[in-house]
Amino acid sequence: MIPRIKALIEPPATPDVSETNPTTVITDWQRQLAEAITNPEQLFSYLNLPEQYLDAAKASAALFPLKVTHSYLARIEKGNLFDPLLQQILPLQQEADSHPDYQLDPVGDLNATVAPGLLHKYQSRVLIMPTSVCAIHCRYCFRRHYPYNMHKSSNNWRQALEYISKDRSISEVILSGGDPLSLSNNKLFRLLELIDNIPHIQRIRFHTRYPVVLPARINTELSDYLHQLRSKVVIVIHCNHPNELAVDVKKATNLLNKKNISLLNQSVLLANINDNVSTLSTLSERLFEFGILPYYLHQLDKVAGAQHFNVDDDSARSLLESLRNTLPGYLLPRLVRENSGDLAKQPLF
Repeated sequence: MIPRIKALIEPPATPDVSETNPTTVITDWQRQLAEAITNPEQLFSYLNLPEQYLDAAKASAALFPLKVTHSYLARIEKGNLFDPLLQQILPLQQEADSHPDYQLDPVGDLNATVAPGLLHKYQSRVLIMPTSVCAIHCRYCFRRHYPYNMHKSSNNWRQALEYISKDRSISEVILSGGDPLSLSNNKLFRLLELIDNIPHIQRIRFHTRYPVVLPARINTELSDYLHQLRSKVVIVIHCNHPNELAVDVKKATNLLNKKNISLLNQSVLLANINDNVSTLSTLSERLFEFGILPYYLHQLDKVAGAQHFNVDDDSARSLLESLRNTLPGYLLPRLVRENSGDLAKQPLF
């Protein structure tokens, strides 16, 4: 199997969107990605936010860059500093605060790295990070400090795929990042072909924000390709609030549902954003309308700079108890935490 992988790995790399190449075809979603707002002054102007918070936003954006698509911005109430979608992407002064329990690598990614861009934490599955690029920078991101430059796969994934091929206990490959859908279709399809040609791989799982924050990324070319793969494709969408589920998001999820691609959702429990029964109940109901099954509700990964999002465990359990009395069982997400070094995510409820 390994000689076959080496042969497939050799084609010339497809240029990134950022590269200046006259032969590169830029799609609509790539143009939207390139036009994402990365300047706090632009964000404050676009959303009519109070200027007295601008300097703090600039300082925090210097620590972890701001990035948000216009598609996502269109769902934020202008002038409302406490909009639940805005609070997920707005750089705040609290990010500079230090806390002894909050770390640069809260879930042990670095210790689990077995090849460039490849993590092996759990039995039967591995995680590939094929890119550091996201369409949006969530302020609570557990990889906001991850040293991508030190662990990049140089776009050929040779070592990662050789590792997977040699270990027949691996049945599932997870694509995360960054966001794997930041790759052009050419690059993504080439990687998926390589994975799909490994006989013992049964599933390919994506973890992505794109269906929510840049729905134009989910096009017919992508859904058709995923449908024809031998391996079963699962897409875990990351949505935290029902206001994120706009009409264009439903068009994207419909396209995937029509191709029999399994759609799950994971949320992060976030203080003053979704830490109440009404919001989480509505989120689960809306997700199901969109053909997405609630999967995980994560307790916050304790990454440095995100401590102001934390909800304590007792409050989280109480919230899940109320949700259990409100929702049918198949719409109740599992409350979990990921601990560095554990062999699985730990249930908290």
